[in-house]
Amino acid sequence: MRVIALPVKALAEAKSRLDPMLTPLERGALTLAMLEDVMDVTMSLPGWITWVISPDETVLEISLRRGAHAIEEQTPRLAGAVRQLEEEAAATGAEVLAVLLPDTPFVTGRALTQALRTLGPVVLAPSVDESGTNLLVRRPPSVIRARFGSDSYRKHLQGAAEIGVPTSVVDVPELAFDLDLPGDILTVLDGAVPGRTLEVCLEMGLRSRLGARTI
Repeated sequence: MRVIALPVKALAEAKSRLDPMLTPLERGALTLAMLEDVMDVTMSLPGWITWVISPDETVLEISLRRGAHAIEEQTPRLAGAVRQLEEEAAATGAEVLAVLLPDTPFVTGRALTQALRTLGPVVLAPSVDESGTNLLVRRPPSVIRARFGSDSYRKHLQGAAEIGVPTSVVDVPELAFDLDLPGDILTVLDGAVPGRTLEVCLEMGLRSRLGARTI
């Protein structure tokens, strides 16, 4: 079994770096939009199962409705969610576990397939600034310890090197972009990539609101 796992925070806490530009409800709506855009891609890949882990009932309900395997997060923070995913992977006999952060609304089937077909026990897709890891693929899921958090890309590379595990890096724009800061919203608006994320940004009038903040 091959799994793509999407960890999602509680909607009330998601995208905190967009506060106070967006209200908690708006941040939750944007988070859900990105999740659904990413799920459109992951659910379409043959041979892969999508898992969504979250403490949020709304996220889990939407994931179940879309046909994903929904896991209620038991411990706070991303590191705890990933450990829970690893335990679930071990219990179900998954041979491959890919953890994809679902604030990557530009991801495409082509880009994700390229990453998932890249050979090696560890495959990484770094964020644009190479401080974060947007995708971690492990074969098997326990081959290295996940190190999501501050400077995770370097930590993943270092952790694999310390135990002599080869690592492949997939550097594609569709996987490198993640939406965290107000300027990233402008990237979404300027990129005009069709999807729920763009629709939500337009519906909330975020271009004019961002412009007003810079005056």
